[in-house]
Amino acid sequence: MGLCHGKPIETSQTQRENQPFQNDNEGHEVAVKVIPKSKMTTAIAIEDVRREVKILRALTGHKNLVKFYEAYEDDNNVYIVMELCEGGELLDKILSRGGKYSEEDAKVVMVQILSVVAFCHLQGVVHRDLKPENFLFTSKDENSTLKAIDFGLSDYVKPDERLNDIVGSAYYVAPEVLHRSYGTEADMWSIGVIAYILLCGSRPFWARTESGIFRAVLKADPSFDEGPWPSLSAHAIDFVKRLLNKDYRKRLTAAQALSHPWLANHCDDMKIPFDMIIPKLVNAYICSSSLRKTALGALAKTLTLVQLAYLKEQFTLLGPNKSGLISMPNFKTAILRSATDASKDSRVLDYVNMVSSIQYQKVDFEEFCAAAISVHQLEGMVSWEQHARSAYELFEKDGNRPIMVEELASELWLSPSVPVHVVLQDWIRHSDGKLSFLGFVRLLHGVSSRTLQKA
Repeated sequence: MGLCHGKPIETSQTQRENQPFQNDNEGHEVAVKVIPKSKMTTAIAIEDVRREVKILRALTGHKNLVKFYEAYEDDNNVYIVMELCEGGELLDKILSRGGKYSEEDAKVVMVQILSVVAFCHLQGVVHRDLKPENFLFTSKDENSTLKAIDFGLSDYVKPDERLNDIVGSAYYVAPEVLHRSYGTEADMWSIGVIAYILLCGSRPFWARTESGIFRAVLKADPSFDEGPWPSLSAHAIDFVKRLLNKDYRKRLTAAQALSHPWLANHCDDMKIPFDMIIPKLVNAYICSSSLRKTALGALAKTLTLVQLAYLKEQFTLLGPNKSGLISMPNFKTAILRSATDASKDSRVLDYVNMVSSIQYQKVDFEEFCAAAISVHQLEGMVSWEQHARSAYELFEKDGNRPIMVEELASELWLSPSVPVHVVLQDWIRHSDGKLSFLGFVRLLHGVSSRTLQKA
């Protein structure tokens, strides 16, 4: 199994995670998760247990993560020994409150959930089974700390990789999981479902069968019309909607969610962690044409103070020099500052090393904003049209010029075999040969030759 071998823990097969067991060596009670070997009948099942232990062992140092002590095995079982949390499940707390939380109490829960998930995502770990049953309170105190548990379905994923196996709990599973192509964004959907339940006491997607639930997740929209939603703050509703976006590219990351205005006064005593979406976006920016960089620069000038505040936090985490500039190696430094062994196991460090090795000029905050914008996320906001129109006006003044179709084709890396005059005809205004608004928006997205041909 590759687990720690030693004297097996004397406990019955009926014990499960978070059941107390007196650990004589440590002098305090611990929780023991018992996994019968009789259920580990396939290579996949064995690998799942091995990976769970490896992830729990590697992920250390976050206050909202259950502490892992050790793993043992004997002829019959595998035993995972962890911190004992005696405050019960978040689900039980929700039910004891009549099915929902006040906004203020929900914020306290959300900040803790987002904080630990942001930590996991930074290490390249996706939980894949986030639900109220998998968060435990350490004690029965009113202000008890919340801990994430049960990493049995967790896996490693790099920013440029996708997973394809369908796992998780039906009510909390993201649409892209059902489409068999997903990453850390799937956890954010699950957090959106938890937030919805916390605030209104009911599930956003419901059916009598699992297949019915899956259909609802893929096709239905959650309701925000019935009580208590009309009485809740606009920020609360916006927060949930931006997590429950069926397009994973438009969803908030955990770090961005912590920076959302709804949680503004609840994150003052904690640092927003570095966001792994940043090196991914910057890498794409560096590989972009000069025309797209100019377009993104115009879009960056339309960002609100709240959006700029998140980017400023991320820029500061990268450690700009006295001149206010960062270079590509800064990304590696920022990641290493909070890296655990999981970062190596997930090969996130390999990805960051690749970004850090790119030969590119030093970047100031203004260019960083252009590089670190997620156009898809902006597109998911109600203010998108205003952003796009304002950016295009700026682009018209400063960056728009007559463009030959051949030049645009070259900028977009179109192959010579593509009929560029047909594909790009609605990108350029016939009156003056400049980029049209439609072409500008498509350029912002970094359109590939494949999507161009579908356009």
